[in-house]
Amino acid sequence: MNTLIAVAIIVIVILVIIVSIRNGLIARRNGVEMAKGSLDAMLKKRYDLIPNLIATVQQYSTYEADTLSRITQLRTKGMQGNLTANEQAEVDTQYQALGKNFLALAENYPDLKASENYLELQGSLNETEEQIAAARRTYNAAINSHNNGVEQFPGSMFASGMGMVRKEMPTITTTESQNIDVKKLFNS
Repeated sequence: MNTLIAVAIIVIVILVIIVSIRNGLIARRNGVEMAKGSLDAMLKKRYDLIPNLIATVQQYSTYEADTLSRITQLRTKGMQGNLTANEQAEVDTQYQALGKNFLALAENYPDLKASENYLELQGSLNETEEQIAAARRTYNAAINSHNNGVEQFPGSMFASGMGMVRKEMPTITTTESQNIDVKKLFNS
């Protein structure tokens, strides 16, 4: 009877070890997939966000320049002195509609708003690149853990039977290793 109990305990311990190794390998494989998904999400964010931010900054810069130009034209037209009373009233109405406060800011600080937008764009670029770098580190760590589990004993005994093989670390192309050319994006 004691022999039967000892054999049962040994079988149970072996089964627990096998299940533990198998579950560890599955967890590592799933970790790689999760990390890859996170990296893809960050790259998608970069792909979607950066051009939209640049378009927003360009649009606002254009609006700001157009508004300043319009205010300057109205002021020049209003100061010529050769307008009828109705024309002068119309110029004054338009001038006030654009905002005296904006005029004071635009004349004294013409790049104030645009510089805030550019700083925000720069901050978003930095944040996005940092998130991508963190996602890449996580992905590489997950691949490393997976490869260790698949290649080291005792996981190597089970990995091939589960169809699990070593995963290659991602490599990037020369183009991908270069910084984003924001100037080119502004000109597109």
